[in-house]
Amino acid sequence: MKVITRAEIDLNSVEHLIDLALDEDIKHGDLTTENIISGEKKISAIIKAKAEGIISGLFVAEIVFKKLDNNIVWNQKYEDGDIVKNGDILVEFSGSHRAILMGERTALNFLQRMSGVATKTNAFVHAVKGTNAQILDTRKTLPAYRMLDKYSVTMGGGTNHRMGLFDMVMIKDNHIKVAGGITKAVNKIRLSVNKNIKIEVETSSIKEVEEAINCKVDVIMLDNMNNEEMKKAVEFIAGRALVEASGNVNLKRVKSIAETGVDFISIGALTHSVMALDISQYILE
Repeated sequence: MKVITRAEIDLNSVEHLIDLALDEDIKHGDLTTENIISGEKKISAIIKAKAEGIISGLFVAEIVFKKLDNNIVWNQKYEDGDIVKNGDILVEFSGSHRAILMGERTALNFLQRMSGVATKTNAFVHAVKGTNAQILDTRKTLPAYRMLDKYSVTMGGGTNHRMGLFDMVMIKDNHIKVAGGITKAVNKIRLSVNKNIKIEVETSSIKEVEEAINCKVDVIMLDNMNNEEMKKAVEFIAGRALVEASGNVNLKRVKSIAETGVDFISIGALTHSVMALDISQYILE
């Protein structure tokens, strides 16, 4: 488990994603803006929060506008990870009137989604405050947006699970069925995978937990267990592996899950059921 920082973001990948988004929206030109506004006209604008939340993605919004006008002057009032309230001005910026209007929706789409992920994550992080449990994301991200989704989870105070299929072994129920059991699956993995790669096994019963412990895996996932079952599993594991709880997690239940003693609680809804944070752009007179 790790935390993706701003420094670890692959800007080339982000720029490629932005290029795709701008092409999707603009294609051969903005029929409205380009036929009303002179290309030389300069204006100032602001981006303002219209709801309380955690901001994420300001650097992405800046890249969007600077792809359309490299001379955009960008003056941020907040940084990613900051709490913002309704009415707060996030950015003041100036440049080509055309660029500011043409980039508006693409920039806000990134900023609103990323801030929505950060805000939702922060609600779960706040709910488990006082326990030792960390809130984890999953691979249930918007396709091609994974790095930005996971970065936004960290801006909300969460922790990142594996980035993809390539950086950690997770043996799930379908793998176990094909292999013929947890032990056989783990043994096959260890014949081929570098010993420094962490191995996690999904379990749904105490019997499977016992088998995973005997295999000396690094992380045991307790999948869709009730709180009583999770508490028994944690007591049995007794620190011999890290413990992740997963399945049917919501804000009402998350604190009680954390109190069972698990190390991590993974929540797909952080990224697969995002409510965008309300953010708007305004042209200044």
